[in-house]
This record gives sequence, C-alpha cells and structure tokens, in this order.
Amino acid sequence: MFGKPSPEKIQQMMKKLNMDVREIDAEEVVIKQKDKTLKIKKPQIMIANVMGRDVYQISGELYESVSEEDIKLVMEQTGKSKETVEQKLEELNNDLTRTIMELKEGK
Repeated sequence: MFGKPSPEKIQQMMKKLNMDVREIDAEEVVIKQKDKTLKIKKPQIMIANVMGRDVYQISGELYESVSEEDIKLVMEQTGKSKETVEQKLEELNNDLTRTIMELKEGK
C-alpha cells in the first residue's frame, strides 16, 4: 500500500496548493476533555492557513490520563498518596493492575 505520508510530505503538498504552512516546536500538547486529559509527547505540529482559518495537524505519542475515580481506587488499594499513584500510573502507561501490584510490593 501507500503507507502514511510523513509530515514533511504533507507540508510539501500543502505548499504546492499555495497554503501557508508553518511548524511549531513543542515538547507536549495537552487536550483536556470533560472526564480525562490527553497528552501528546514528542509532538510534530503543523499549522496550515486554509481560507483564513488555522488548521492544526498534531502527531506524536499519545498518553491518556486516568480518571480521578481510578486514582482514588489505586490509593484505596495501596494506601499511597495521590502524587505517588499519579507518578506510578504515568510510568506504567496507566496500567491500573500493574500499578496496584507494584505499589503494594514497594517497587
């Protein structure tokens, strides 16, 4: 098949269509939803001006936050502080079971 076009190829195509395209250098993008937060690490951000409006294309590594209910559950199961639980969840990519097991074992 054709595969995914790289951000550079997309940028070249947009320039050929006379679209104003620019890139933003960023370390992280955060999208806050009602019940969770999405974090995009190592983002590549392109902005194209299309018909007077800025259109953002963001690609990178997605990390989903855990709900407050899940944090409270892990705190209850392990007796650990909120900060400790959040740090371990982030380290283990929000794997609740593994987080509970490792915090109980003292890892």
